[in-house]
Amino acid sequence: MAAGAQKLAVSLLFVLGGVLSFPLGQERKDTVTCGYESCHATKPDMLNVHLVPHTHDDVGWLKTVDQYFYGDRNDIQHAGVQYILDSVVDQLLKNPDRRFIYVETAFFYRWWKRQDSGMQQTVKQLVNEGRLEFVNGGWCMSDEATTHYSAVIDQMTIGLRFLNETFGACGRPRVAWHIDPFGHAREHASMFAQMGYDGFFFGRLDYQDRDRRMMAKEQELLWRASDSLTPPVADLFTGILPNGYNPPEGFCWDQSCNDPPIRDDPDLEDYNVDDVVKRFVAIAENQALVYKTNHIIMTMGSDFQYENANLWYKNLDKLIRYVNGLQSNGSKVNVLYSTPSCYLQELHRANLTWALKTDDFFPYADSAHDFWTGYFTSRPALKRYERISNSNLQTCDQLEVLGGPVSRKGPFGEGDSQTLKKAMAVAQHHDAVSGTEKQHVANDYARKLADGWQHCQVLVSNSLAALSGSSSQRIYCDNLNISVCPLTASSKKFSVSVYNPLARPVTWPVRLPVNGTAYTVSDANGKPVDCQVVPVSKATQDVRRNRGFAVNELVFQVQAPPLGYSTYSVSLLQDGSRPASTQHRTPTVIQNKFLKVTFDPDTGLLSSLSNLETQQSIKLAQNFYWYNASAGNNFLSIQPSGAYIFRPNSSTPFIISSTAKTESIQGSVVQEVRQWFSPWVSQVVRLYADSRALELEWTVGPVPIDDSLGKEVITRLDTSIQTGEYFYTDSNGREILQRKKDFRPTWQLRQSEPVAGNYYPVNSRAFIKDVRKSTSKNQLDFGGDLNHRLDPGMF
Repeated sequence: MAAGAQKLAVSLLFVLGGVLSFPLGQERKDTVTCGYESCHATKPDMLNVHLVPHTHDDVGWLKTVDQYFYGDRNDIQHAGVQYILDSVVDQLLKNPDRRFIYVETAFFYRWWKRQDSGMQQTVKQLVNEGRLEFVNGGWCMSDEATTHYSAVIDQMTIGLRFLNETFGACGRPRVAWHIDPFGHAREHASMFAQMGYDGFFFGRLDYQDRDRRMMAKEQELLWRASDSLTPPVADLFTGILPNGYNPPEGFCWDQSCNDPPIRDDPDLEDYNVDDVVKRFVAIAENQALVYKTNHIIMTMGSDFQYENANLWYKNLDKLIRYVNGLQSNGSKVNVLYSTPSCYLQELHRANLTWALKTDDFFPYADSAHDFWTGYFTSRPALKRYERISNSNLQTCDQLEVLGGPVSRKGPFGEGDSQTLKKAMAVAQHHDAVSGTEKQHVANDYARKLADGWQHCQVLVSNSLAALSGSSSQRIYCDNLNISVCPLTASSKKFSVSVYNPLARPVTWPVRLPVNGTAYTVSDANGKPVDCQVVPVSKATQDVRRNRGFAVNELVFQVQAPPLGYSTYSVSLLQDGSRPASTQHRTPTVIQNKFLKVTFDPDTGLLSSLSNLETQQSIKLAQNFYWYNASAGNNFLSIQPSGAYIFRPNSSTPFIISSTAKTESIQGSVVQEVRQWFSPWVSQVVRLYADSRALELEWTVGPVPIDDSLGKEVITRLDTSIQTGEYFYTDSNGREILQRKKDFRPTWQLRQSEPVAGNYYPVNSRAFIKDVRKSTSKNQLDFGGDLNHRLDPGMF
């Protein structure tokens, strides 16, 4: 964890709208009655039940994105998105009353490209009449815990831009729809509000929170999603769906369901209309008891449903007809095809006062021992790869603009940013960067990102050639995290270009794999730059195995202008194997002009941290531990710990080692203390000369399982700061929320998992501060990039 590390800041303006145009002589005249104007009439004196036909199509999960679209590998899961869209369009044309909503633009875009002009025109007509409505509209339904706001904006942009360019104003989603993410971030609601959405619907929230809201009729609320923006800029109406995103029990009519169809021939022995209507009316009336208006919503669909849409629509047509037929006998239940935006319109017309919420919906638990906090750290290598890919995409986008047309087609070939944009957009999916997908799907996400990198690297080379006037070959070192770069490791002389995608100057350390022991570094003006050679750590060598041969790293500070690049020249002075700066002893102190870091000479562990500018010090101990992961075989619950759920068997973790073997590196650029806690856990405590941040870089793995015990590995810092059990975390890299141990601002928490129930997502920073009034206000910040060096055997 490196406090004070640089972070990306991106904001985009969405302009939605447009003019629909079709070829001259087109016989069909499009009628534009989309949006709120397309909603079916409701009855003010009745309970109106809004049926929302929908499908939830994960952009990768148990199968890859491609496998889901084509319907491949149905031995894993029967699902084929292309057939869903084929079938739904066919069924919508058979009855103008029918409605359908679609969410995942990544899948729709793929399907749309394969349609002929006649089918495209037919779909445009359905969209213009509001019979097919897009909700959410992003490339995917993003995760809300582990995503960075800039990547979320990018994936929303690519989806919304396609809908706008294809369908104009009628393609604009009015409702955000996050029915499956495992907890909900305040920053997502803030972004949706600023993008102009009218409402937000989701399906998952903590079971205790839901119970309280049902009793108080507060499942629909106003979410005030920013502390810094003046209301109502970040205010968003939010609705919690009654059945997650599934239909009511007994009313699922997909080919994947087992519920009986409506048998409406009275001459048959198994005629069941009366029973179906009675059960449905009872469900509707019970649901109405926990909502505030005479309008309720029912999601009629689920995962990858409507591949044979005739099954659903034939039974829904009958359900509407027979339930509404009872109105002539005094029934007060009115059923209609609807959409989330039409339902939202009726809630607006009710003109009621709604409950107000200002915090978020983390952590999420669906029962006493099922806290969905495991995915905050699942597949950390993919999480880091996604975050670095986000940074590379911003650079690629900027240089595409700065370099002009030649950046896409220049001396190094044809490059593009779209490949990485689409790969990054898919990676935001709530079963992608979250780490909850199967391993072969995670591999596919990484492969798509790597392919995007290759396309962007050609573009960047073209752009830098145009900007610098030099067409020299450029090599990209994609594996610096494991100290692999064949060019720097084998060359006696080379130059390094560093690009800064931020809007302010940046000073940043660069570490390059080398095999010499002494080098000179100079900037573009020929001015010498202080540099240092340090040995590659044993942990890094173990992780990279035979993929690199550098024995040392060359370290120096670079300076780059805003939205610009700097070039540095490197020359070898002396060959050798090991720099002289390494000392095999336990250090007592490392320090620069800002920080003083003290180690216990007996244990080799951190013991204190001092701010030399403010003359403040705190005791600080840091170590590694592991919780025994529940196998789901105890009397409390059968739920095991896993990719989604964090569930330790005990609240007390096991310490890996109470001491650390150490090695010290002293130099003018960087000081390092390398710690070994066990054969599978090591760490570098690093302090750069001009940095106000102490960097901790850990290497964990492969985690031993020979003892048949699952291990949830953590690092813990114990400090002398009196926090009052308060701490602070970011929301998707933007604003900060206050947290408190075993506490929820919205309801009286009954804590059943004291460890897992206190974990929150952290994307860019977290901090603790002293609450005592009688002492100086010490604050300890954590932030920046979390450098993951994991052995491939871990995952």
